[in-house]
Amino acid sequence: MFDYELHRHRRDQLIREADAERLARQARKARTSRARGRGSAGDAGEGRVAPDNRSFVRAA
Repeated sequence: MFDYELHRHRRDQLIREADAERLARQARKARTSRARGRGSAGDAGEGRVAPDNRSFVRAA
């Protein structure tokens, strides 16, 4: 029974550490996106469109 309690304690500790790291990563991502002028971190996928460099050939 003691081994099981140690296992549960370690598991709970790892879950708390993972939550703290996840929260820190989200905060860091939000801070860097705000510093770049993108607004919220949810809009990180939206941004400037690359200029047309005519990399595609004309169809026949």
